[in-house]
Amino acid sequence: MTTIAKPAEPIAVPRLRARRTPMTWVRGGGLSNLIFLIPLLFIFGAFSWWPIVQAVVMSFQKTNLVTPAIFVGWDNFARVLHDPLFFTAVKNTGYFALLALIFGYPVPLIVAVLMSEVRRWKGLFSALAYLPVVIPPVVAVLLWKFFYDASATGVFNEILKWFGIGPQPWIQSAASAMPSLVLEATWAAAGGTIIIYLAALTGVAPELYDAAEVDGASIWRKIWHVTLPQLRGVLLITLILQIIGTSQVFLEPFLFTAGGPANSTVTILQLIYRYAFQNSLGGNYGAATALSIMLAVFLAVLSWVYFRVTKAWSTN
Repeated sequence: MTTIAKPAEPIAVPRLRARRTPMTWVRGGGLSNLIFLIPLLFIFGAFSWWPIVQAVVMSFQKTNLVTPAIFVGWDNFARVLHDPLFFTAVKNTGYFALLALIFGYPVPLIVAVLMSEVRRWKGLFSALAYLPVVIPPVVAVLLWKFFYDASATGVFNEILKWFGIGPQPWIQSAASAMPSLVLEATWAAAGGTIIIYLAALTGVAPELYDAAEVDGASIWRKIWHVTLPQLRGVLLITLILQIIGTSQVFLEPFLFTAGGPANSTVTILQLIYRYAFQNSLGGNYGAATALSIMLAVFLAVLSWVYFRVTKAWSTN
């Protein structure tokens, strides 16, 4: 019996990559892309990267931008670390971030979920939720400062009187000043996050809710097993954004209490402001930029660790 030999398979010949020359790069549109990119690179470098480089250089100098700068090495960082207010500012900033995380982080999500269940007037409710973001921050703080009047006739104390609660000191007390600041900051910033959650909720497939309803799931089980898993990526992004934002809080403690009472609301950015503008002529910009660099490095490392840890959670 004779066997028929199979035809030999063709041998794959590797294709040689065409050699790229400057002319092929130009013909491919590289030159035109570069021409359009140069203005953007110039603007971005002049107004973003160059100030960062200048800040790093200034952190190693003693300067008030009036007299000639003197190179002092790590002295500015040592001065900041030995400042008695440094650890107070770090503690207060961490306390503000923690309170904002406990109270301010779930509020926008809860409001967004409730608003998503509304069948009528959803646009009106969205506009009302976003209204605090439209109000200028300084105006909002000054308005709430009037509400926080500690006298018996203050706006909030009058409301508490309806429930039989006595007057509260609000921002006049070291114990209640920081929670009062967090309350206003949550009200002022929640609207933007609510809109983000509402947009993300539109991407949740209705079939998932229908299947959960067929299984007899309650509204809370649908939120826990359907809504939250579908919003996991958005929740992780808003979480790190809130941590970064609250770590740079300045306006509320500056306008409400100026860091008081008894330095109970001094934050890192307010300490930077004091170094730069509340010292001798021109301030000590070297110490201010040194503390700024320390905060920037900390937030960069924290963000890198956060995204490394949550990478699997956001994709699964």
